[in-house]
Amino acid sequence: MLKMKAACERCSAPLGLTDEAYICSYECTFCLVCADELHRECPNCQGNLLLRPSRNSSPTQVAKTGFKAKLEKILP
Repeated sequence: MLKMKAACERCSAPLGLTDEAYICSYECTFCLVCADELHRECPNCQGNLLLRPSRNSSPTQVAKTGFKAKLEKILP
C-alpha cells in the first residue's frame, strides 16, 4: 500500500490526502513547488518524481466498531 506522507520532505509543507504532491518509486514525497525546483528528480535516488494519486480517506482512519470501540468510550 502506498504510504501517504503528511509533509513535504524538503520544506515540511503539510500535504493532505487530496493535495497535489509528487513521489518517486521509494515514496519520497515533495510538494509541487519543491518538485518543480528539483526539476521533478528525486534528490535521494535520482528517480522521477510523479504526481501522487489522491485518497479521500485513510485506511487507518476507519471507524472503530465492536468491543474495542465500546472500551474506548468507557475508559478515559
